[in-house]
Amino acid sequence: MSDEILILASFLLFMGIFAGVGLASMRVKKDTTDDYLVAGRGMHPALAALSAVSTWNSGYMFIGFIGFIFLQGYSAIWIALVSTVGQLVAWIWLYKYIQKEGRERNLRSLSSLVSSKTGSPEAKLAAVLSVFFLAIYAAAQLTAGGVALQSMLGWSERIGILIGFVLVVAYCYAGGIRASIWTDAAQSGVMIIGSTILCIVALGKVGGLSGLHESLAAIPNKGSNLVNIYPSGLTFGATLWVAAFFLGGLGVAGQPQVVSRIMTLNDDKDRKQAMVWFFVWQTPFIALMFLIGLACRAIFPEMLAEDAETGLPTLAQSLNPILGGVILASIFAATMSTADSQVLACTAAITDDIKPEWNQNHGKTKTVTVVVAAFATAISLVGQQFPGFGDSVFALVVFAVYGLGGIFVPLILVRMMGYEPDSKHTISMMVAALIGVLVWTMASVLLTDGDWPGGVFPSVPAMGAAFAVHFTFCWKRADSNPNPFGRYSMPTRKISAIGAVVLLAFVGGMEGSYQIFSPDSANNANKVAAYEVNGDVSFHEITNGSEYVEDGASVDVGAFVDEDGEFSSLNIVGVRLTIGHGPDDETQQGLGCDFADGPQDDTVDYVYAHNEENSSGVVDAGLLNVYVEWYNASIVNNIVDGFTMQELEEMLDGDGNGLGQHDLTLGVEVETGGGIGCQSNDEGEEVSYSIELISLEYEITRL
Repeated sequence: MSDEILILASFLLFMGIFAGVGLASMRVKKDTTDDYLVAGRGMHPALAALSAVSTWNSGYMFIGFIGFIFLQGYSAIWIALVSTVGQLVAWIWLYKYIQKEGRERNLRSLSSLVSSKTGSPEAKLAAVLSVFFLAIYAAAQLTAGGVALQSMLGWSERIGILIGFVLVVAYCYAGGIRASIWTDAAQSGVMIIGSTILCIVALGKVGGLSGLHESLAAIPNKGSNLVNIYPSGLTFGATLWVAAFFLGGLGVAGQPQVVSRIMTLNDDKDRKQAMVWFFVWQTPFIALMFLIGLACRAIFPEMLAEDAETGLPTLAQSLNPILGGVILASIFAATMSTADSQVLACTAAITDDIKPEWNQNHGKTKTVTVVVAAFATAISLVGQQFPGFGDSVFALVVFAVYGLGGIFVPLILVRMMGYEPDSKHTISMMVAALIGVLVWTMASVLLTDGDWPGGVFPSVPAMGAAFAVHFTFCWKRADSNPNPFGRYSMPTRKISAIGAVVLLAFVGGMEGSYQIFSPDSANNANKVAAYEVNGDVSFHEITNGSEYVEDGASVDVGAFVDEDGEFSSLNIVGVRLTIGHGPDDETQQGLGCDFADGPQDDTVDYVYAHNEENSSGVVDAGLLNVYVEWYNASIVNNIVDGFTMQELEEMLDGDGNGLGQHDLTLGVEVETGGGIGCQSNDEGEEVSYSIELISLEYEITRL
């Protein structure tokens, strides 16, 4: 049985199990919009937590996060650790407020939290923005499912996206959010078991943790970056880079599809239990995914950057086809149920805030669900026409997650403090966050070739813009409360001074460690992109001459290149050896010479050595040019893709290797003709030689 059939069989088996779990929810569902959108607020904490793990990670963790680790190496640990800290803060404080408000005000959507009045202008705007970003988020899930199917079964990504659309609608109609939560919980179990097996097998293939490190470090021109805890080229420093991850983790409180799980819980006790379940389950899952991502890089070192997001499916398929089918089913089912959750969150925003008159109309609620699912599918299909962003799961998820976090988290925080912003204040904060994330994203597309400017994710400009508007309105606008901290008084000078000292200490520690431990790199030298490499080589003779070498003997010649001499400023990337010998000087005499073998060419051999570079061979009659090079000549005067500028420079720089002693040994073995009645005489050979340095001048231009 072929591997593809085994993968397909195990994929269909587990997809059938997941679908059965979702359908089973129909037995306990109620045909009400409240049950459809928040499961009647009676969900078990463990189920809600496991569902939150699945829907928060889903296609991002399996596809996007693996691709990020594949490209970044060890430095990707920051997003895992710091984001988790942000999520913990959100669970402890922000979710407590969200759940309390949801129960007391009978809310079913996150957008309803931004205002104390149902159907207010700010609630409607929040709902519109929720639908916008959640549709993109759902599109990323559909894209992830398409990537997984294409990678493991060879199906078109578009087919996977359309299959996902059908499944999303089926999940919604089967049991609403209850079906999604039940299915998510089942997937979480399969995800953790399958990931554990895959991680163990992958680590075994690379020789354990030590072998993994050695394999990563040995990857040509990339290893030094992959095993460094910091990336290179952080234009705005390490502090903002890390802060973006913390704010991104905090932004989990701004994700309607995750918040909806919190709203299904009965009380604060359930929230605390769910929090424990969430982190007990998610933490090892992140660790497993991190190791799997590194293993993908070690096992597939030649995989191109644009294929990085196919790493996990490719790895699973290569190790075991049955395991590959299980992983494929987990990826596909997780992405579909997450997309289903996002579509339902859009539905809640539309029916509760944009068209509140529909909030008890079960039929119209389901119609809205289908329309939103179709909209997300269209975004996913159109995104395939824009490679690098529109078809990147990681880029789409980051854009959506940090956009939602920037819009909702600042407002939740100020309202938690007892500050009640009016409509203009609230709308201005949301618009500022929207502009921040849009401008930052456009800058990444137009100016930095798809990378976030300075490596900083858009959570910083989004939340920064929202808080800037909040403080400006408090201090400059007459209709806004002048105290930006609500029920809390303004910090005293002493507290402000202590806070400033702590902040400066943190920033100093981060920036100091970055300067010490980060890879040396010029700005933007770590961008994977397409580059045009142009260059010219020149030759510089350092010695030449001619030596008579007797039969069986050898002669040593050479030259020394001083590091302070005339060639010290050159980028020396090789040497050219020119070795020759003329017509053979063998003489013959005797009556039988007319019938005997004529003069024979002598054998001239050479051995060249310089530092760790060496070459040896045999010279036929005439001239022989030998090139000994320590640069990648194939990329010169070509367009190359899949490398960073730093990596290309490493391929083209001689790094002073041409300096020092160059040794050349010339040897001769006489070959004679003649025969009976014909005496031959040949005592040696005249051998000419020259050694020339090869220098390269080059220019690298990003396309």
